[in-house]
Amino acid sequence: MVWFVNRVYPYVERIWRRLCYIWRCVISISAPLVGRTLSAIGFRTSDPGNQGEPEQSDESKLPKTSVLVRVEGGYCEGQHEAAAEKKTAGCNREDVLQEPECEEDEDDEFNGEEYRVETTDEFYCDYDSTWETKDIRDTFKRNSRPATSTHNKFTRFRNAARDMQNYRHGYPLKTRPQRRNWQVSDDKPNLEFYLGMRPSSPDGVYISDFHNEWYGEYDTLEYVHTYIQWLFPLQEPGMNCDASTLTQAEIENFLKSTTAMENLLMSYKLMLDFYGISLYNEKTGDVRRAHNWRDRFNNLNSHTHNNLRITRILKCLGTLGYRHYQAPLVRFFLEETLVHGELPRVKDSLLSYFVFAVLDKRERRKLIKFAYLNYDGGDEFVWCPKIIQMKWSES
Repeated sequence: MVWFVNRVYPYVERIWRRLCYIWRCVISISAPLVGRTLSAIGFRTSDPGNQGEPEQSDESKLPKTSVLVRVEGGYCEGQHEAAAEKKTAGCNREDVLQEPECEEDEDDEFNGEEYRVETTDEFYCDYDSTWETKDIRDTFKRNSRPATSTHNKFTRFRNAARDMQNYRHGYPLKTRPQRRNWQVSDDKPNLEFYLGMRPSSPDGVYISDFHNEWYGEYDTLEYVHTYIQWLFPLQEPGMNCDASTLTQAEIENFLKSTTAMENLLMSYKLMLDFYGISLYNEKTGDVRRAHNWRDRFNNLNSHTHNNLRITRILKCLGTLGYRHYQAPLVRFFLEETLVHGELPRVKDSLLSYFVFAVLDKRERRKLIKFAYLNYDGGDEFVWCPKIIQMKWSES
């Protein structure tokens, strides 16, 4: 066995990487031609990435009550949503580690009894903690129950809310087991990849090569589906069995590494450019249209598996120290989709997933209010309880 590992394994690995490289080249050349041919005859296929990387977890059911954390004599919600009250920019990276979310400011727009949501509300969602008020203990005592609404859009939103709440609360429920291949994973593969110590798998690309050689290579970024799990690792598995889920130890070390943080920022810029967006302000996370926005927006509309990628990117930003980038990106998509009408095939994922990936609860509420006031979908707005909508309509 030792002889096999020392002598045979390097050759097997070399052959495997060469085959992966050849396959990637074939895909990058042939897939765009096939895609353009199909588009020319007016035919749209369902993207392989739509099946390859689920937008929500395979968990059939999350707990009916949220995880409680005892903090200074009171109960506060979750771990992951917790430190969203703090702005990442200008603070120590240790500060962005998950902490319990506690009481809100007195002047918060939604911090009053008039915004208490009862379980009898037509659009009450037992998997959405966005509207929990200051008195969290009473909120947790309420028994969760199936929603009264039979609206199809609300049913889809409730299914999405399971995944997003699990993420925001630091994955209290374990996700489905990761499928392992024959290769042995290191202890911190995601961190080592971002430090430039190892390549991605199976593509065999180092982080610097992604930034230098893949930037602007839109066909490659579109049709290769095994890199996104490496560029934006999560604590939940994707469909690339050669990528490893992010561990808590990796997160802590990642946040302390200037190199890793800077490389993640470059990865974010790489994907923003792919989507026709530019990072206008690195401090605030403000984004704007790039010079090539029209062509890239057309690509977003015709390849909906990118909605899954954007959900992953937003989750990763929240986990790895850039949570203040979440709300500006979501606000950008809300404006483009609901105000300018540019991205109709992004809208459903935007309202059910992107918005609810934002860890800062106040920002999440602002985004939902903006979406409600600009929504003209021809049917009901199901992403917010009725009582909240009535308050906004009266104001």
